[in-house]
Amino acid sequence: MIPRIIKQIGDKTAAVATLGCKVNQCESEGIIKELSARGINIVPFKQPADIYVINTCTVTKKTDYQSRQLIHRAIRRNPGAKVIVTGCYAQRAPEEIRSIAGVGAVLGNTEKERIADIATNPRADERAILVKNIREEKTISGLWSDTFSKNTRAFLKIQDGCDAFCSYCIIPYTRGTSRSLSDETILERIEQLSANGYREIVLTGIHLGVWGHDLHPRNNLTALLKKIEEKRAVERIRLSSIEPCEITTEMISHIKESDMICRHLHIPLQNGSNKILKRMRRPYETAFFRDLVMTLHESIPGIAIGTDVMAGFPGEMDSDFAETAALLEEMPIAYLHAFPFSPRPGTPAETMDHQVPENEKKLRVQSLREIGKNKQHQFAEQFVGKRMDVLIEKRIDKTTGFPLGFSNNYIPIAVYGDDVKPNSIVCVIPEHFNGERLVAKLCI
Repeated sequence: MIPRIIKQIGDKTAAVATLGCKVNQCESEGIIKELSARGINIVPFKQPADIYVINTCTVTKKTDYQSRQLIHRAIRRNPGAKVIVTGCYAQRAPEEIRSIAGVGAVLGNTEKERIADIATNPRADERAILVKNIREEKTISGLWSDTFSKNTRAFLKIQDGCDAFCSYCIIPYTRGTSRSLSDETILERIEQLSANGYREIVLTGIHLGVWGHDLHPRNNLTALLKKIEEKRAVERIRLSSIEPCEITTEMISHIKESDMICRHLHIPLQNGSNKILKRMRRPYETAFFRDLVMTLHESIPGIAIGTDVMAGFPGEMDSDFAETAALLEEMPIAYLHAFPFSPRPGTPAETMDHQVPENEKKLRVQSLREIGKNKQHQFAEQFVGKRMDVLIEKRIDKTTGFPLGFSNNYIPIAVYGDDVKPNSIVCVIPEHFNGERLVAKLCI
């Protein structure tokens, strides 16, 4: 009986598409690993497949739309395929997704671990909705992978969920309460990733800075970083997005002294007006954020500080936006991600008064992105003529045709020279900034 089932499964193909955050990307790689372990052949999403898995995002209206686009695309490619939809959009609106003709099972974020079983079980209910109340979930998913199909860097999810409840954010409702992976498991997984050849590992989570607060005994992110560094299992550790109030003096001191922790922090600002920050339920004011950025800039030479900024939050007047723009211009940041406010069902901001017109949101986002472009240029040009270590990616820079990599402080660098291989860390000397990235030669 078992050989016959394996033979049938071995003929099947699956394609996985992912939208959203690095946590979603980590989980998709885990899904791919589980499907492969059951003998299913993984193919690109652009190809016809017997099984499609769409791992969705719902952080904005745009990502809802993009998720639906991917679902329809899969159904058109193979109307007879088993289409499984999961992720945050599936968690938030399962009935809405199942109403799309051709969609099979709809699984919430907790149920992602069951995807491989459903995909390979011919008796599985293909019209099932498997979505539980994720706020009741107490453990972090074990879904992960020690290989990544597209990346030279590895991503390791160490935390899930959020208890912050910012007034605009749907994520606490789709990801549940904060849950942490144990430090023992994290260290084991870092060793596995390193053994598989990964030289940089990005620690990621939905609310990364509160890692360990739910563990017994209680723990914290800086203590984890020190343990990782003691093991010396990998050359680089990078942190993904971390909230400003969770960057402690101890953490700053450790990053400064470390030769393993990358000199790069992404710290969401969201707005430069204290009035709007209060309406957003953000637990800090602009003076705190400015002082933090300046402290990091002065304490850690060459650190890249990135940020997120939202334009057009309800009640944001021209004067509020001007405060945001002025604060960004003042601070020594390396880049910024600007995006318009998008009302999410069930959040307080959805029904707030003084909603900003869409055309005004677009104009403000364009202005912020121009500031970000200038900041990126200013930051990168500081390193022209200076030696830098770059981890070469699997990608080729479209503008120059040279291999593309990232420096310790997260500057994209196109590198020319003989024998520049993916997954190598090479010494380079940047020669100029071409408007998008530094162009560098190999050190002699």
